[in-house]
Amino acid sequence: MAGRRVAITGLGVLSSCGTGVEAFWAGICGAPPEGERRVRDFDPTAVFDNPKEARRADRVTQLALAAATQALEQAGELQCDPLRRGVLIATGIGGIATLEEQITLYADKGARRVSPFLIPMMMPNAPSATVSMRWGWQGPCQTVSTACAAGTHALVDATMWIASGRCDVVAAGGSEAAMTPVSLAGFTNMTAMSSRSVSEPFAASRDGFVIAEGAAVLILEAWEVAEARGATILAEVLGGASTADAHHITAPAPGGRGALSCMEMALAATGIEAGAVAHVNAHGTSTPLNDAAEAEAMAKLFGTPGPPVTSIKGVTGHSLGAAGAIEAVAVIESMRRQLVPPTAVTTEVDPDLPPIDLVLGHAREWRPGPTLSNSFGFGGHNGTLVLAPA
Repeated sequence: MAGRRVAITGLGVLSSCGTGVEAFWAGICGAPPEGERRVRDFDPTAVFDNPKEARRADRVTQLALAAATQALEQAGELQCDPLRRGVLIATGIGGIATLEEQITLYADKGARRVSPFLIPMMMPNAPSATVSMRWGWQGPCQTVSTACAAGTHALVDATMWIASGRCDVVAAGGSEAAMTPVSLAGFTNMTAMSSRSVSEPFAASRDGFVIAEGAAVLILEAWEVAEARGATILAEVLGGASTADAHHITAPAPGGRGALSCMEMALAATGIEAGAVAHVNAHGTSTPLNDAAEAEAMAKLFGTPGPPVTSIKGVTGHSLGAAGAIEAVAVIESMRRQLVPPTAVTTEVDPDLPPIDLVLGHAREWRPGPTLSNSFGFGGHNGTLVLAPA
């Protein structure tokens, strides 16, 4: 991607398998947690100035602020102009818990009982706005809402903000807290979710995703700015791409053509040859159509079996608009630890899929190199992020 190099200097993550980078890494290398894939042992008052402020934020905003706090603590003291500090946090659904709660209140007790904080709590841009206000970042503050591709799109767009010279630093990522009664009913009734509550990416027995909540925020910084202040650079963002299937509101394009075009464009934008890709973090939701389309796209791009592939959703579940950001953290930690986490639960690749080199059973040692991280969302949204070791 033309322009300035983009460094990653801070990571923050809250997932169903662990809060904070160390716990998260241990989680994705282990067995799936029991029960619903919620962020556990999370106290929102720990990241807000007072309990009242925490109560006036939907959980999607609470998780985003907690992830941003972690990331900024790791990044250390930033020295650039606040007008050159941006925020770009994605969400697929936003503050739906608040919306459902207030609709029920309206139906039961009338309009006068609806909270005056309904709108600022439910609006999808609340996480980005809250992060910018907390630290006084006055540069571009925006929200991406492209379903399950949103977290990856946020990181790709934030990279362009820095590469183009608009920003020196961006807090970018995604947050989702959509495990509400009506949301769960909707996903269940459209048969998108696993009837067994088991996520088995690329397995023959896969029957849908396991919904999760979570958040991740990464601190992206102009390389020369990070170097000048002596920051520890964790990884580099080489760039990425975004395309649309233009096919169906929920089903992927036949043969994975949208996923293929997105990966091809990401490689073209970064000058990386397909043969140089050392690893693919797959979207790998465990839905029959998505996994088939992605496997076909990878086979067409890389040949078979291609580079090592993994999906961490067997452990984390699918956190919708936050998934791409959470998985970017997983890729960066894979590079730093020189281990690719396994695709949990799955024991073998569906024989009806093109053969891919899916990492199974336990973490695999590797020599870190350019890595693609894929996210694909309802509406035909495709996103691919290209990361490299520092």
